[in-house]
Amino acid sequence: MERPQKKQVLLFYCEEAEDLARKVAAHSDLVRLQSINWSSVGAEEILFVFADMGCVPSSRSFCHICTSYAVRCLIYSGVTFLFQLVPLNESKRKERFYFNDTILPVFETGIPLLKQRLQQLPKSDKIVVAFPDDGAWKRFHKLLDHFPMVICNKVREGDKRIVRIKEGDPAGCHVVIVDDLVQSGGTLIECQKVLAAHGAAKVSAYVTHGVFPKRSWERFVHKNEESEKAFAHFWITDSCPSTVKAIASKAPFEVLSLAGSIADALQI
Repeated sequence: MERPQKKQVLLFYCEEAEDLARKVAAHSDLVRLQSINWSSVGAEEILFVFADMGCVPSSRSFCHICTSYAVRCLIYSGVTFLFQLVPLNESKRKERFYFNDTILPVFETGIPLLKQRLQQLPKSDKIVVAFPDDGAWKRFHKLLDHFPMVICNKVREGDKRIVRIKEGDPAGCHVVIVDDLVQSGGTLIECQKVLAAHGAAKVSAYVTHGVFPKRSWERFVHKNEESEKAFAHFWITDSCPSTVKAIASKAPFEVLSLAGSIADALQI
């Protein structure tokens, strides 16, 4: 049986996400970057709208406009509308979206990028994955179940909420804290402190969405010996373009690009 021919993809992106969009296009000859002429889009093409998931107001507006206007215009011309999302909460994704057959929401996770990166670390690093709370464990543990795990949680002591280890042993290990997004970074810092106090040899962090409002990423930049000991690595994806530009070449940050994953998802 002859396999169906893959369709051309029009990749329409918000201004902030241009670098990522160009990386996606570089992965496939079928992806074209261009503006949309609403009257000339053909039925053999797939329209893909890439939205910045970094909580940037202009990007949210872009997302809303494209969704409401493009869907209304395009479903009548036979175009498939592919909306790419890297969800913050896998467990709630079925509750949020109600699309018909002409709209294909595609959900991806950045965890495979993290797993690839962890495989590149020295074998002497005994990798343990830590979650800052039960919610993060529920979201990610099935994707990382071949690693030993540590689960932290917050307990109230008087007027304070203190991070403690609920389960697992970080002693002598390179512990990687995994969560969906970071804003101020306070929880990650408190987790690092408690993991180090329990004997972790090194602590690193991974978040899919590095939001970091008000330049809160500066709390993690290696400035002196003490800050270098806090986080050995801090991995984020390029879902938040403004953050990617801000932390360029600043240790301990390293960007794991979603471009390949998005390009693969487009070949439906």
